[in-house]
Amino acid sequence: MLEATWQGVVIAQTEKFEKIEGNYYFPADSLHMQYFQPSDNHTKCAWKGEASYYNVVVGEETNQDAAWFYPHPKREASNIAGHVAFWRGVQVVES
Repeated sequence: MLEATWQGVVIAQTEKFEKIEGNYYFPADSLHMQYFQPSDNHTKCAWKGEASYYNVVVGEETNQDAAWFYPHPKREASNIAGHVAFWRGVQVVES
């Protein structure tokens, strides 16, 4: 089982994932959505496409843009369609 935690709270869990460039991509349905708020931030990757972001919110704490995903990834990155990755202090560990 792969878990993503922040502030001591499990925000996502999965048995299945994709790993690209050292990042674990969790299926969107493995996220505990009560901890996620859409962000207005977008960035571009030359080979994956345009990324969108979520803020991770636990209690009164917000981790701005701590999760990202590609709503319409380029063909080369089609395996991460419908998946979300983490950074900015979110811990991803096997349990």
